[in-house]
Amino acid sequence: QVQLVESGGGLVQAGESVRLSCAASGTIFKPNGWYRQAPGKQRELVAIITLDGTIMYGDSVKGRFTISRNNAKNTVYLQMNSLTPEDTAVYYCRANSPLSETPKWGQGTQVTVSS
Repeated sequence: QVQLVESGGGLVQAGESVRLSCAASGTIFKPNGWYRQAPGKQRELVAIITLDGTIMYGDSVKGRFTISRNNAKNTVYLQMNSLTPEDTAVYYCRANSPLSETPKWGQGTQVTVSS
């Protein structure tokens, strides 16, 4: 079974930086994006990186967050800078396969930003 292992979350202070990682077992499903869900809000796009290298960011994180990928490790990263309490959420890794119409999701990692 495909497993997406997320790491890097935790409690941080406003203005600090955190780097999340998501490693996928196997090679069929490839991590390619991050989403987040804050308390009382719907899930929203954080960042996506496609197979051809195209990158898209959600409006609320553009200019502060950076998504990157290591193909050899089948791992995607999310560098989060200038964090604010509004970034507090559960962050979910997404993976896709050309053989599947639906993505796989990680278990989520909590990021809490204190003021």
